[in-house]
Amino acid sequence: MYDRKSGILMHISSLPSDYGIGDFGKSAYNFIDFLNKSGQKLWQILPLGPTGYGNSPYQCYSAFAGNYLFIDPENIVNEGYLNVHDLDKIKIQNNKGKVDYSVVNIKKGAFFKKASVSFYKRLKEDNKLQKDLDKFKLENNFWLGNYCLFMTFREKFNYLPWTKWPKKYKLRKLHNIELSEEEKEIFKYHEFIQYVFFKQWFSLKEFANNHGVKIIGDIPIFVATDSADTWENKKFFQFTKSAKAKNIAGCPPDYFSKKGQLWGNVLYDWKAIEKDKYKWWIKRLYFSKQLYDYIRIDHFRGFESYWSVRARRKDAIKGKWEKGPGLKFFKFLEKKLGTLPLIMEDLGYLTPRVKKLLEKCKYPGMRVLQFAFGSQENEYLPHNYIENCVAYSGTHDNDTTVGWYESLDSNTKYRCDEYLKTWLLSINRNYWNPINWRFIETLWSSKANFVIVQMQDILGLDFKSRMNIPGTSIGNWQWSMEKDFKNAEIENRLMEISKIFNR
Repeated sequence: MYDRKSGILMHISSLPSDYGIGDFGKSAYNFIDFLNKSGQKLWQILPLGPTGYGNSPYQCYSAFAGNYLFIDPENIVNEGYLNVHDLDKIKIQNNKGKVDYSVVNIKKGAFFKKASVSFYKRLKEDNKLQKDLDKFKLENNFWLGNYCLFMTFREKFNYLPWTKWPKKYKLRKLHNIELSEEEKEIFKYHEFIQYVFFKQWFSLKEFANNHGVKIIGDIPIFVATDSADTWENKKFFQFTKSAKAKNIAGCPPDYFSKKGQLWGNVLYDWKAIEKDKYKWWIKRLYFSKQLYDYIRIDHFRGFESYWSVRARRKDAIKGKWEKGPGLKFFKFLEKKLGTLPLIMEDLGYLTPRVKKLLEKCKYPGMRVLQFAFGSQENEYLPHNYIENCVAYSGTHDNDTTVGWYESLDSNTKYRCDEYLKTWLLSINRNYWNPINWRFIETLWSSKANFVIVQMQDILGLDFKSRMNIPGTSIGNWQWSMEKDFKNAEIENRLMEISKIFNR
């Protein structure tokens, strides 16, 4: 389905920055230059939405809105909304390779609220700016107003989940509710944030595409229970009449977790969604097609069947499998939206029915090289790759390749070394490389049409640079580059192997 390409997985938040977290500023443009000079044609990122507790990009307050932390503050100054002295106040001298979300939120929050005031003052005198804002609001009216109202009420009710708001707000009976002047200002602030976010994002994406780099975006199958989406569309989710979640998502006990995993996302009511002709999902994927060149959907197996757990349980042991929407869902989406540039995350335990569904959909699934070296033959060994797949060294949920390799027991490390030795010598490549480069060359030479490695693997970083540990809620999503990634030796090396293996 897709031509041979290679690329790098690195979230926006991990880009080096003077302001404590990566953004759409100069580092993002420099990273695209780095990709271009090193022959990489793909940049995979994590979800771009506004995050809540734990800072997970897979638990966002909206399936559509953007995270204000990614807005480039220098662009705000260049546009004349604030001055360089305001930038000085939000600089963070040394983040030591970790994003401190508590500090960044406070500093950037104050910065952008001040910028919002300046923006609306100018708006009164600038007809062109007003028309541009109006155009943005019109094009995004299917989600923007609801999201801004949701965020306004979150602030009004001390940031409680919407399921704990007063009844008329919780049930969205808003016909007799008037916003105060202060609430109107909060609403306008969130409009400003989204306007600037998407203006900057589309400029960055255009620059990437013009430099031969395609963006792989990422959308979770489920949305956060506390989100603007569930608040507005309760009928499409498994809520009670009093707006309490009935059943939530997770996965059953397995080798990695004796009690399973309890994700906490309220589950879809697929019958209600089908009755509505999948309109919400059509909007979601239509919007994602504008944002990205390719779309990775997390947890594909949930479309065939998903693990359902009663909402008040403390673990995922007592759950049950429920049927997902299946093939007819994807056929309907493609009928409405045309060919969808999807990549399916099909990792974990997959039944024959899940595999059959992916085969019928014809979307590429995923292979992870770190999963290849158990005691048995498996589909993650590179000689078993098919062309229609996306092969990774590891994903954001895995350790870095160096960290993974250093943690192996002696038997597994031996199997890994022997396999890579045989593979690399068969293609006349040097086996005596660090493990991260052995992985890269093995992936690049494989049949897989797309191959992706984490930026940490390009740099040869160890477990301290891991992005996420599944099943934990503290200390994740923080990895940040401490210095620039410009390195002629790495650029030349990546360019060389990308040319050799026709990437």
